[in-house]
Amino acid sequence: MTQLEDRTAGAPPPRRPDPRPDRVAAGELVEIAMTVNGTGVQVSVPARVHLADVLRDHLGLTGTHLGCEHGVCGMCTVLVDGAAARACLLFAVQCEGAEIVTVEGLGTPDDQHPLQQAFSAHHGLQCGFCTPGMLMSSYDLLDAGPEGTAIAPEELPEQMSGVLCRCTGYRGILAAVADVAARHPDGLPGPRNCAERTLVGRGGARATATRGDDAAPVGEAVLPTEVRIPGGAPSATVEVRSELAAPVEKVWEVLDDFDALARCLPGAELVEVLPDDHYRGRATVALGPVRLSFEGLAHVVERDAGEHRMRVLAQGADAGGSATQADIRLHAEPGPGGTVLRADADLFLSGRVAQFGRALAGDVSRRLFEQFATAVEETARTGRTTSVPAGPPSAVRLLVDLVRARARRAVQRWRGRSGSR
Repeated sequence: MTQLEDRTAGAPPPRRPDPRPDRVAAGELVEIAMTVNGTGVQVSVPARVHLADVLRDHLGLTGTHLGCEHGVCGMCTVLVDGAAARACLLFAVQCEGAEIVTVEGLGTPDDQHPLQQAFSAHHGLQCGFCTPGMLMSSYDLLDAGPEGTAIAPEELPEQMSGVLCRCTGYRGILAAVADVAARHPDGLPGPRNCAERTLVGRGGARATATRGDDAAPVGEAVLPTEVRIPGGAPSATVEVRSELAAPVEKVWEVLDDFDALARCLPGAELVEVLPDDHYRGRATVALGPVRLSFEGLAHVVERDAGEHRMRVLAQGADAGGSATQADIRLHAEPGPGGTVLRADADLFLSGRVAQFGRALAGDVSRRLFEQFATAVEETARTGRTTSVPAGPPSAVRLLVDLVRARARRAVQRWRGRSGSR
């Protein structure tokens, strides 16, 4: 057993009774067993899937970043059986029975590895994209006992040249590695976060985490039991006012029936009705190459039939690390043509979904509420919901609608200015 294996020993990967076939069809799945950060896992993937994609998509370990995907930049560096390797160049099938350590296994926010502490102290990061690769590469460099930590500072630039950084100038990175080498002359401490745990895939990917002879599903997010809305300013706010032809009482009947309400939400599905006005569901949104599938909980905290007003707190999580919370207020009131439906929402975003920015998140959410209002009107008038597009809202449809809406608003502003003159 190597020095790294001794430090990260956890549940072993399951033994395979049958030999692996020499050849598999292009679309055929292959069972692969390995140990990742101390957890034995088994995944079923096509033979040409890279280790980086398995780590990120099937096990939810998105700390392993992908840059060039040609083995040049080093962003995807991980440890395979104790040695640094490019996860974008390794097929997952090559890692059968291997011991993998990613940056998540190095340490935690509450118990950082000395390398992580040094990178923070010396500001060895800027955008942070190369940082996981730098950490794993420097771990590999210094892990050779006294021989590794005795490296001369002037040799560090060449030794660390396998990972590229575009924004720090390398000074802080080299200072951090030199600092750790000086503080640990007898050898580098091992990873601090390698233990058995549940690994959750993203985007519906599934794997199996093994604990001895037992197997538990991986890829099922742990759902909350109560909705918690964070404090502070929301990521985006939405205010939508829709004029519906249906009478207000009919509109309220739809809002008051959570099953009917859920069917009016684009990409949403009600999964389970829980006590005390709690509901479990899922929602899917596709924006270009990013497909987000949220499992979540909704809680109706206010329901006023006399005022036709309700307030819903919702919380959802995507297996890839995205999370969203929303404070939604719905109010139906009599209007000149039937009903005015007001939808106001405070949105709190984190993870990949937060990368879209406030403006785009607000625009997309606003369009979803407009589609919701259309579906509510149809349900109120006919008792059926057919206007919600099948499947998740697509990026093209949403963006085209957004461009049209912005163009209409621009024309209205221009006409308003022209009229005032």
